[in-house]
Amino acid sequence: MRIVDSLPYVASVLLSSMAFGSFAFVVITRWRTDATRGYLGFTAFCAGLLALLTLAIKLGGLLAGTPEVVRTVPADLYLLRQYGLGAFAAAALLYPVFARRARAALVLELVGLVGGSIVLAATAFGWAAAAVDGVPLLVQLVVLSLATGGSLAAVILGHWYLVTPKISEGPLVLQARLVLGVIGLQVLLFVVWTTLGGGPGQGAFDAFTGGNLLLVVLRLIVTLLFPLVLTWMAWRTALTRSMESATGLLYINLAAVMAGTIGAAALYLSSRLLL
Repeated sequence: MRIVDSLPYVASVLLSSMAFGSFAFVVITRWRTDATRGYLGFTAFCAGLLALLTLAIKLGGLLAGTPEVVRTVPADLYLLRQYGLGAFAAAALLYPVFARRARAALVLELVGLVGGSIVLAATAFGWAAAAVDGVPLLVQLVVLSLATGGSLAAVILGHWYLVTPKISEGPLVLQARLVLGVIGLQVLLFVVWTTLGGGPGQGAFDAFTGGNLLLVVLRLIVTLLFPLVLTWMAWRTALTRSMESATGLLYINLAAVMAGTIGAAALYLSSRLLL
């Protein structure tokens, strides 16, 4: 199956990853730092818009499921995924309105996190042919969401410092450290899955054989190790309050991480490889 045939599914993974991950970073940043309500509300609203785009792809019938790409999702999981995505979008879009009210914000955070978790779980176990294959796929989707959405949230936060320079460096330092940790986890998962196997029928070192070798190497060097260095540099730069430099580094990191998410999703859907 050609990678081009999986593009609607890849787009769905990318958009949902950016939405769920950025909202999760909003919740963590609100509870751990003194980030402004303006930043939190704006980032959550962007997450809601991304969720609506994902929902449009799903409702448009582009993800009905074909044996050549993924198995047709069971009706119950399909409805669960749609309701979860709708709940997440509603919570994220309403978040800026109720961000000033602690209890209302907490309720929306819980709805958003639960809704996003339901979507990821329903997608993983809906696409996988067996439950045992759904577990590693779910891990992959969660980590991709945190890496991609977290990188987006950090870039938006970097811009916030340009217009509100009096914000403490705490929020950006925290987010840079979190993204660094998530990408580090991705590197470890890459090593485990390529040496021991991870996807359906993927054996040890299968990723380094066949026509996908170049894509696998690019996945490791360009979209994992390179972002790992970039986020470390951004973290160290943020500690010195050089926010413009940190934002520039995070921009490059976001581009590399997004490319990695696209590549990882395409390789799983086309070749059943987890990377």
